Amino acid sequence: MYVGQFKANQLVDRLEAAAKARQATVARFRAHPSADDPIVLARQSARRAVIQAREVRVNEREMARLAATAQHEAEALAAREREAAEAARQAAEKADRQAALAAEQKTARDARFAARKARARR
Repeated sequence: MYVGQFKANQLVDRLEAAAKARQATVARFRAHPSADDPIVLARQSARRAVIQAREVRVNEREMARLAATAQHEAEALAAREREAAEAARQAAEKADRQAALAAEQKTARDARFAARKARARR
C-alpha cells in the first residue's frame, strides 16, 4: 500500500462527506414549507393566540398588582389618619387636663389668698 494513495483516499472521503453534508442541509432547507403554506399560517396564528393570551395574563397580573398596591396604600393612609386622629384626641385631652389643673390651682391659690386676707382683717 502506498502512503500517498492512502492520504488521497482520506481526502476524497472527507470531501465526499462534506458534499453530502451540504446536500443534506440544502435538502432540509428545501423541505421546509413556504410562508404561505396553510400549516405555516396555522402555526403562526396559534403562536399569535398564545402571545395574546400571555399578554392578557401579564396585564391581568399587573392590574392585580396595582390594585393590591392601591389597597395597601389606602390601608396605610387610613392607619396614618387613625393615628393622627388619636394623637389629636390625646392632645385635646391633655390640653383639657392642663386647663382643668390650671383652674384648680387658681381656685386653690385664690382660696389661700382669701384666707390670708381674712386673717389679716381680724
